[in-house]
Amino acid sequence: MLRQNLQFKLSQKLSPQQIQLMKLIQLPTLALEQRLLEEINENPALEIGKDEEVYEKDEFDNNEDYDDYEGGDNIEADDINIDEYLSNDETPDYKLQTNNYSNEEERENPFASPLSFHQDLINQLNTFILNDTDREIAEFLVGSIDDMGYIRRTVEDIVDDMAFTQGVYTDEKNVERMLHVIHELEPSGVGARDLQECLLLQLKHKTPTQDIALAIDIIENQFEAFTKKHYDKLLQKYSISQDQLKKTVHEIEKLNPKPGGSFTGNNKVTENIVPDFAIRINDGELELILNGRNAPSLHVSKDYQEMMQTYKVSSDKSNSQKDAVQFIKQKLDSAKWFIDAIKQRQETLYVTMNAIMHFQQEYFLDGEETSLKPMILKDIADMVGLDISTVSRVANSKYVDTPYGTKLIKEFFSEAMKNDQGEDVSTLEIKKILQNIIEAEDKHKPLPDDQLADILKEKGYPIARRTIAKYREQLDIPVARMRKQI
Repeated sequence: MLRQNLQFKLSQKLSPQQIQLMKLIQLPTLALEQRLLEEINENPALEIGKDEEVYEKDEFDNNEDYDDYEGGDNIEADDINIDEYLSNDETPDYKLQTNNYSNEEERENPFASPLSFHQDLINQLNTFILNDTDREIAEFLVGSIDDMGYIRRTVEDIVDDMAFTQGVYTDEKNVERMLHVIHELEPSGVGARDLQECLLLQLKHKTPTQDIALAIDIIENQFEAFTKKHYDKLLQKYSISQDQLKKTVHEIEKLNPKPGGSFTGNNKVTENIVPDFAIRINDGELELILNGRNAPSLHVSKDYQEMMQTYKVSSDKSNSQKDAVQFIKQKLDSAKWFIDAIKQRQETLYVTMNAIMHFQQEYFLDGEETSLKPMILKDIADMVGLDISTVSRVANSKYVDTPYGTKLIKEFFSEAMKNDQGEDVSTLEIKKILQNIIEAEDKHKPLPDDQLADILKEKGYPIARRTIAKYREQLDIPVARMRKQI
């Protein structure tokens, strides 16, 4: 049996404008500049830079919630109030504003254009006398080397791939022969198929000594025992002294497990971090500066305003003119929304970071990580009256330049744990103390997690062993056995 019911439901739904604003807030400085260029290219009514006539913010406030931005309802041309889109203020608003931003936009970061890692290998390969087929195989092998210097494919796969993609028909024997040629290239160890082969190639390129010979034997025949640091087993296997094993292990530790990564001309893209904020200490007081590249000078095109003026004074308004003025209105509404969104983004970023700065004032004044207070997103959201998700968007992708280095803002957030006095302490403080304990331990007898837990408990931090293991992994510190030294 079918029934019809009338049901009322109250729900919240973000408008397209709110969604776009949240995306703008999430963007770091470099991504914002890219987004700005995209908007300018898509909207000819929006221009960057200072102009003698700008589209005043006050003129936007009387409009109907930007309904026409990105697909709003169409409004007849005769219903448009042209005066709202014309500016008669002789003094543009940028001349009335103070400059509280850094001049970061005036700086340029030049980058060198070095020789790529693979091109350097090809140049070395050109010094070998090879026939055409061998050269094709060798160059294909060079192209198969990853940025760390390894060939992570089997010889059989390489033979098949060359036949299908290059039309070069060869066999595994010839590929192995040319692989030995690749192994003669610099840096030593390049072209290896795994770590064991990489270390062996480097050792065999060294001047032969007793320690080098023993190192080669260990890597060839006792590689698993070496990687697991079973030094007692190695001492018994080779009947050598602890001092001799220590010298041999030292020779192995000097090798480079990532030969491609050491190449200064590596074609890996260099990540350029641009801080979104800067914190300075002036006479014992903290000063927050928003990167000037987050505050671009935007205005509406004067040409578009003149088009509106032409339509206003025109006595004969044709259908084509009405279509044009609707198009112009849409672009102007879109431009004014974007300008206001950028300003709102600036304000949101500034008030959020300002709250974080004052919450962690002690840390920003002395730079001691143990001074960081427990701080969660809700703490800052309550201070500034914003949603937790908004604070998260600011913190997750923004950097701040401090007197102690450039930091990712989300690193200042941490949960609280209680010490033996019942006081809340930051987990960052506990991790720092744990790291200091491990750095000061006897590397011949590194401390296991249960002993680390006992030491922290003695210092007033009652923490379970499994929590110690979790913090150690977050600090990228291996287990006690892997920290052992001879």
